[in-house]
Amino acid sequence: MSDSLQTLLDTLPQIGAVRWIATRPARGAAMEIRAEVDAVAGAGLRGDRYASRNGKRQVTLIQWEHLAVIGSLLGQEAVAPELLRRNIVVAGLNLLALKNKQFVIGDALLEYTGLCHPCSQMETRFGPGGYNAVRGHGGITARVIESGVIRVGDNVRVSGVPLIDKDPQDLHR
Repeated sequence: MSDSLQTLLDTLPQIGAVRWIATRPARGAAMEIRAEVDAVAGAGLRGDRYASRNGKRQVTLIQWEHLAVIGSLLGQEAVAPELLRRNIVVAGLNLLALKNKQFVIGDALLEYTGLCHPCSQMETRFGPGGYNAVRGHGGITARVIESGVIRVGDNVRVSGVPLIDKDPQDLHR
């Protein structure tokens, strides 16, 4: 007997891993790559230009696997995550499956708030076709519900899903 569509949407046993973290201190400023970052409830990531704005775009996330897809669409092997200006790059988990869910990254609890669409800067960064290469692969936005530290290598999982008995570094090498 097959599961209902709602059961499939509600079930996400996969656990991802953080591969890269960065903050944007100001509009247009270079990304600051970090090994860890403080996620502050109701504010966002400490040191990021969106921190303290109690909105839906406190944190931006993108899938590691999509860096190669975007690169392929641009005739490259992959694109560097800092060019996309997202905060956290996650491997091994379909970020779109987090819709309407709260999820844990390291010590912090976040909540999906929407899609992270490309901006016109993608044409400037990648050349003609850059905007359309990122369409559908731009990642998601989230807000911080409970404060905590997020580190490269931390697990990413739906809230309430127990951690598996594996080193997160082994999940997505």
